[in-house]
Amino acid sequence: MAKDIAAAVREICLWFSETTEVLAHGSPDFRARGKTFATYVVNHHGDGRLALWLAAPPGSQQHYSEDESEHYFVPPYVGPRGWLGVHLNRGLDWQQIALRVREAYVMVAPKKLAAELSKQPVIKPPTKTIDPEVFDPMVSKRAKEVLGPLRKFCLALPEANESTTFGDPTFRAGKKSFVSAYHHEGRLNLSFWVGADMQAMLTFEKRYRIPAYMGHNGWIALDVQDRIDWKEVQELAMVSYRHFALQRMLRALD
Repeated sequence: MAKDIAAAVREICLWFSETTEVLAHGSPDFRARGKTFATYVVNHHGDGRLALWLAAPPGSQQHYSEDESEHYFVPPYVGPRGWLGVHLNRGLDWQQIALRVREAYVMVAPKKLAAELSKQPVIKPPTKTIDPEVFDPMVSKRAKEVLGPLRKFCLALPEANESTTFGDPTFRAGKKSFVSAYHHEGRLNLSFWVGADMQAMLTFEKRYRIPAYMGHNGWIALDVQDRIDWKEVQELAMVSYRHFALQRMLRALD
């Protein structure tokens, strides 16, 4: 059977003694007795990378990221701790990838487990890459069905523009975001500012939830994976737009 990159990553990382896979912040973490030595990251915040973030021996990060920058990079968050990012789809030999993973395992595993290692895994390279919709869910048929009409409505508002936030489409009133689209646990969501009172009322419906990070500021998330009421979406978008728009934009709107 054809093996994709995700399967190859699991084959390598779970080859080592007493390793487990845990989903953390939406990405698979591979751990040796509870300590993470590798994280498989797909298009993190829209960075366009298919990669492993690995614990690395001292000096490795600088050496590889500078001398072989086509294959290695300094990853976010864990980079300041010396971790190394490895591109998985840019032609790096998979035995080299396996060697980097072995080094990462040795860095965090208990000394007894690390001492028992006598070899590194031998792996056949994957023959498949990754489903484009897994790499970027916004290219899916459903996302396109929603984003087309949403974009038409939002960009018709005075001084509205489109940008991206962490790789996801965001519509702004001037410089302030008022609608964003993103996937949560594999489902397409739209988020709007509605204020605390409306937020509390809407959460009685299971299609709505208070999103992480922004929820305490009065934002609400609406699940539109299965169905969408465009009148409802437009009303929510207008509430959010009016909240952030400048007076001249509101005058132009009215």
